[in-house]
Amino acid sequence: MPSSPPPPSAASPARKLAAIGAVIALVVAVVAIAVAVGKAVEGGRDAGRTGGPEAAVSVQPQEDAAQQKMFDRLARQTTRREHGDPLAVGRQDAPVVLVEYADYQCSFCGRFTRETQPELIKKYVDAGTLRIEFRNFTLYGADSERAARASWAAGRQGRFWQLHDELYAKTRKGDALAEDELVRMARASGVTDLGRFRTDLHSAAADRAVKRDQDEGYELGVQSTPSFLINGRPVSGAQPTEVFTQAVEDAAARAAKNRAAAK
Repeated sequence: MPSSPPPPSAASPARKLAAIGAVIALVVAVVAIAVAVGKAVEGGRDAGRTGGPEAAVSVQPQEDAAQQKMFDRLARQTTRREHGDPLAVGRQDAPVVLVEYADYQCSFCGRFTRETQPELIKKYVDAGTLRIEFRNFTLYGADSERAARASWAAGRQGRFWQLHDELYAKTRKGDALAEDELVRMARASGVTDLGRFRTDLHSAAADRAVKRDQDEGYELGVQSTPSFLINGRPVSGAQPTEVFTQAVEDAAARAAKNRAAAK
């Protein structure tokens, strides 16, 4: 498995996120262990080993008020809720936000997209409870970065999620993410202006958008994909759907309790 590139230099907002990440690392260090397990498991599966664990392990420490306060602060720092964000699905004011850091060459990311995300959308996004915000966190070099820029370019024509799902329909690596292949998938995903798609894919704006997501992930200490925050609470790996539904239910209950207390 390729090693992760070094973290970018921090600007002022990045230093704030880095400080939060450092606190999280101290208080919920077991999550870092889970992330490391996730990398090892995915590496084994991608190398063709069978019979191993089906997903990275997520470890949730026993909570206290200080931890919950930290999760709340992390959610405020990372949840964008930008109007018209093409890389997001769900109401802008949804009480629960799931932020996903993912790479298009990541097999576990594809598993989440195929097996869990449709259930979350049907059960929670469509009901107005959940918003999903995708972050392009590229770990595996130029092919991943090209695919990330392509997904952003598709989003410029309102087809981000269609191309996102096509990219994850099966595990794609290397030449399967060459530019001509991305154009072919964009056409199949309903992108109509392919000339504009190619231009946007190569644009400085695409580079900035991908770097913004990547910088955010590094400053938070993300080490492998997929990694998630659900209202600021870390979940690592392509866990069974039940893990995500329980996390969303818990977050929704906390949000409702906080709204009631504020009245």
